[in-house]
Amino acid sequence: MIRKHNKKIVPTARMLRKNMTKEELHLWYDFLRNYPIKFSRQKVLGKYIADFYSAEARLVIELDGSGHYTEKGKYSDMIRTMFLEEYGLTVIRISNFQINTNFSGVCDYIERTVTQQLETIQQ
Repeated sequence: MIRKHNKKIVPTARMLRKNMTKEELHLWYDFLRNYPIKFSRQKVLGKYIADFYSAEARLVIELDGSGHYTEKGKYSDMIRTMFLEEYGLTVIRISNFQINTNFSGVCDYIERTVTQQLETIQQ
C-alpha cells in the first residue's frame, strides 16, 4: 500500500498548497472544494505529490503545464502514473490550457470520471 505520509516531502506538499498555480486555484475553489466526493489538494502519495486526490473515488487529478510536454516531462509523468496505478488509482491529466479555455468541459470530464470510478469500485 502507498505510504501516505512520506515525511521527507510533506513540507514540499505544504509549500505547494500555499503556492498553487492559478489553474489549480480555479479548479479547487470553483469546483473540487465543495464537490460531493471529497478531494484533497497536494496530497502525498508514496514518493509523489498529487495535485488533487480522492480516496473514495481512487482518483488522482494532475494539472499539466508546459513542462509536462517535453520528452523528460512525458517520461516522468509515465513513471509516476505507473507507480500510482500499481496501487489501484486512476490518474487523469488535464492541461492548464483546458482549464483556461474549457472549464465547464473539464468539470464535466471529472464528473464522468468520478461516476465511472465509483461504479467500478462498487462492483
